[in-house]
Amino acid sequence: MAEEIKYQLEGLIVRALDKHCDDRGFFAEVLRGDWKHLMLDEDIVQASLSLSRPDVIRAWHRHLRGQVDYIIVVEGTVKIAVYDDRSGSPTFGEIVDIQVTGEELKVVRVPGHYWHGTKNIGDKPSLTLYLFTRLYDYNNPDEERREWDDPDIIDPRTKNPYDWNNLS
Repeated sequence: MAEEIKYQLEGLIVRALDKHCDDRGFFAEVLRGDWKHLMLDEDIVQASLSLSRPDVIRAWHRHLRGQVDYIIVVEGTVKIAVYDDRSGSPTFGEIVDIQVTGEELKVVRVPGHYWHGTKNIGDKPSLTLYLFTRLYDYNNPDEERREWDDPDIIDPRTKNPYDWNNLS
């Protein structure tokens, strides 16, 4: 079984993906319904692809109607940040940074109730595959947004506003 990392934010899971390489390139399973430790009882209903140029930040947003995002960086190097601001949560104010690359494939499971976002921290465009457990509703989107540099998102490690450029 591939390595799986769980974080203090409940439901945030990272699973390393096995790449089967040969002289043609590689093949990798990115998600399977029988990966119960990762997928729980969720079904994927939508897939989206995003290309981000170097230094592009796509943050912050969250989903409050039960959506879970599965994020797979296919090419490039991306920082994924996840922030819990739920009042009364045992992890209130916690931020988790996860660095992922297309070279070392991983799937990152992000429960949608956490604020989350990405930044391309490489010097080439990144290509990211997003898999979702809820369809995007164009007329009534399940998405709340904050600015990427929102001064109210305080990094508990520094006690300062969250810094997307900090790679520690």
